[in-house]
Amino acid sequence: MKVTVVGAGAVGASCAEYIAMKNFASDVVLLDIKEGYAEGKAMDLMQTASLNGFDTRITGTTGDYSQTAGSDIAVITSGIPRKPGMTREELIGINAGIVKDVSSNLIKHSPNVILIVVSNPMDTMTYLVHKSSDLPKNRIIGMGGALDSARFKYRLAEALEAPISDVDGMVIGGHSDTGMLPLTRLATRNSVPVSKFLSDERLEEVKEATKVGGATLTKLLGTSAWYAPGAAVSALVQAIACDQKKMFPCSTLLEGEYGLSDICIGAPVIIGRNGIEKVVEIELDEAEKQKLAESAEGVRKTNDLLEV
Repeated sequence: MKVTVVGAGAVGASCAEYIAMKNFASDVVLLDIKEGYAEGKAMDLMQTASLNGFDTRITGTTGDYSQTAGSDIAVITSGIPRKPGMTREELIGINAGIVKDVSSNLIKHSPNVILIVVSNPMDTMTYLVHKSSDLPKNRIIGMGGALDSARFKYRLAEALEAPISDVDGMVIGGHSDTGMLPLTRLATRNSVPVSKFLSDERLEEVKEATKVGGATLTKLLGTSAWYAPGAAVSALVQAIACDQKKMFPCSTLLEGEYGLSDICIGAPVIIGRNGIEKVVEIELDEAEKQKLAESAEGVRKTNDLLEV
């Protein structure tokens, strides 16, 4: 199993580290445009192999896509990071050109690759890959919902004062501060609805803290987060590589599901060896349907800025 990670910055390097430490891939290739950067990150990570007990081989390359040939899965993290005060939507002009070029080169050298898109604005970048490539829709996955749901579960566990292993919850909709929809109604603690433990006011606080999860970290760190995004990507990669059939909310091309078409937006999907193997339609109440429709409208407005 060969995995390529394009972009050796904080998110890409964390992703490569988590994949290697899980020890399910034979090779991880880090690619970056900065001279020597990916090679240095790969060497540094390989020097942890004997300490962390993994046998995955990590190599780095400066812009040489031939080194990525035969990749089963490729992760696109490249693009400029979000700066304090910058919305994800403001990134589109720069990152669209980068993502289009990267995806084209990856597919050229690995025609059977499954692509995981991390670059922001993530739903729009995922849609761009669909529109600019010939890959079937099951092999193009936007990471956002997996990360947003992890942040949601963190906030739920915090509010419940419970171990996070007790908590389950999901975020659907667009991967943006205004677009995401944390499904508090369906969240549980060991199968018991969290509404049995938390007031409506506390649940609303959890929801709002989840929605600004990325912006909160950007304000604290001065740049985008990397540990949780890297872990979210590695979980998706492992689900594909090990054919786990796990359910994650991911940005996927909808064709009538949830009443939406010709849009990539977060929805629960089954992830296995073929990438997205099924879109799962859960029953939403009227308020949730309305929020999802509003989220989709926001994503479409950003998509309209694309030149494809």
